[in-house]
Amino acid sequence: MTTLLYTHPACFEHDPGRGHPECPARLKAVLDALDDPAFAALERREAPEATREQLLRVHPAGFVDQVLKAIPEHGYAGLDADTIVSPGSGRAALRAAGAVCAAVDAVTRGEAGNAFCAVRPPGHHAEPDRAMGFCLFSNVAIGALQARAVHGLQRAAVVDFDVHHGNGTQAVFWDDRDLFYASTHQMPFYPGTGDRVERGRFTNIVNAPLAAMSGSEEFRQATRDIIFPALIEFQPEIILISAGFDAHVDDPLAGLRLHEDDYAWVTSELVAIARQVCGGRIVSALEGGYDLNALGLSAAAHVRALMEA
Repeated sequence: MTTLLYTHPACFEHDPGRGHPECPARLKAVLDALDDPAFAALERREAPEATREQLLRVHPAGFVDQVLKAIPEHGYAGLDADTIVSPGSGRAALRAAGAVCAAVDAVTRGEAGNAFCAVRPPGHHAEPDRAMGFCLFSNVAIGALQARAVHGLQRAAVVDFDVHHGNGTQAVFWDDRDLFYASTHQMPFYPGTGDRVERGRFTNIVNAPLAAMSGSEEFRQATRDIIFPALIEFQPEIILISAGFDAHVDDPLAGLRLHEDDYAWVTSELVAIARQVCGGRIVSALEGGYDLNALGLSAAAHVRALMEA
């Protein structure tokens, strides 16, 4: 089956300012890596803008309006100390969320086996009524509810291997028995959530925190022994991946020690689980990753594993 790549030039227009780690060069590093002839079989599609209806499945109307009205005509504005927006940020955020929804549509309709959304800003820290951690809208959560509302896939799972816990996705999913969130992440670390005792109202949240300096062995054991069994037991109808690559040993913002092979491994394992439980349906979206070389190599390893499905 085909793997789709969703992206859009508008995602380069989100400029958080000089020296900010969540910079446009991140997306260029990913797309440059995927321009290699090894990825010629990728089917590349333009990400649409998310509709207001899609955003409102996760975020209150007042919050959506607040974020979009905060986008400056010139210069920069801060939604919090780390989450800075510029004139192109609104368009970029709408394309990022829209990419995940379009990917869910395509994969659910059988147009492709899986999809990767090379977009920014990222989304997994965005809570229903709070932008934070470089994130404006909760991209993967919006995609999960697209699967439900449009395609009748009631049970959706998100697996998040970003080095930071996805507090936003967890907050969206907490009270919904048919949404499952699982995360490996460094702890203690930003944003301060993600303890094992955080399990959701219906035991639908699974956190597997890792101590600083943990590497491949600890990551694979936690994923294999904690995340995968819970995911299989949940029996999702679609799996979404929050694909953050900042747990890489070379990443400057964190302290885990993963390598490209770890991202290839976890992706291949998730592909196998998806075949087993949900007809292979996987949609992945870019989250973190701040060393440009490591980011490109890791994203390439991830997409290669998707293409081998």
